Amino acid sequence: MATRIRPSSKRCAVIGGSGFLGRHLVERLVEKGYSVAVFDIAQRYEVSGVTFHQGDLCNKQDLLKVLKDVSLVFHCASPAPGCNDRNLFWRVNVEGTRTVIQACQQAGVQKLVLTSSASVVFEGTDIMNGKEDLPYAKRPIDYYTETKIKQEKLVLEACSKEKDFLTVAIRPHGIFGPRDPQLVPILVDTARKGKMKFIIGDGTNLVDFTYVDNVVHGHILAAEHLRPDSPLCGKAYHITNDDPIRFWDFMSQVLVGLGYDAPRYHLPYSLVYGIAMLLWIITFLLRPVVNIKPTFTPMRVALAGTHHYYSCSRAKQDMGYQPVSSAYRPLDRGKNGDIGAVAQSRRTGEEV
Repeated sequence: MATRIRPSSKRCAVIGGSGFLGRHLVERLVEKGYSVAVFDIAQRYEVSGVTFHQGDLCNKQDLLKVLKDVSLVFHCASPAPGCNDRNLFWRVNVEGTRTVIQACQQAGVQKLVLTSSASVVFEGTDIMNGKEDLPYAKRPIDYYTETKIKQEKLVLEACSKEKDFLTVAIRPHGIFGPRDPQLVPILVDTARKGKMKFIIGDGTNLVDFTYVDNVVHGHILAAEHLRPDSPLCGKAYHITNDDPIRFWDFMSQVLVGLGYDAPRYHLPYSLVYGIAMLLWIITFLLRPVVNIKPTFTPMRVALAGTHHYYSCSRAKQDMGYQPVSSAYRPLDRGKNGDIGAVAQSRRTGEEV
């Protein structure tokens, strides 16, 4: 009986590789000598030596064309957290991930690394130095979190040493960096509308913002340490800067970098959260008649007004994780791939 030839461990595919995190991951993998294929709904850039494939995440045949002779898959495709389309979240994060798992198993992929989210344990209340053994949120406060929980469960439950298919989930939090499509654009839009004058709560709440290089580093470490005899199999890992910062201090630095005033006035957290919840209920009830997309959501209020930072101790112990970018120093390094450069580029139209 012929022995099946195992594909090279340096042959990988990045599903969602045209996105913010995906592109950074692709570029770093190429630097490390990996052969990379990208699968996404659209191609948004070019990298020498990288092959791009466009297709439907829910179409297994589209995926199988990309996964031939691939040993490692990174799955970081997801609608943006601010999207309000539950059907889209369900189709991509749940149905799409189920199809990814089936395609990987059929193609003989040995490793699947999922980009999950620390939000899977967040219910809008304080989390301080949270560990991975926190229970999944029983009352997710947006569709993104609801479907990311289901997605992570699917991936981790699929891990099987007997079937030679190993899985791991990376839970980043508050990703920022060059080419950021979320944090800075939302801040710019909000500041232009004069809505960034108020601090929600007392302004002392600590949160994790994670530089994109650290997130990429965590993904690659997980892939390289994921073996049948490793503790990573079927587990989730927090990846952050490992240095929580006051949410409103961070926001103020970014806003000042954009040329806007830092927020100065305080509003009670409970009042603002209650108003946001009421607006969310109203928009939900009106959805059959009119589609309203409020920027003032319960999730955004909760993220702005509570403590939510996470321990990286498991990642340090099991795969030797240490941040490769020093916490928030990139805020002050100008044109060096940092948030300050991103802020300036958003004002000038310049590519960072």
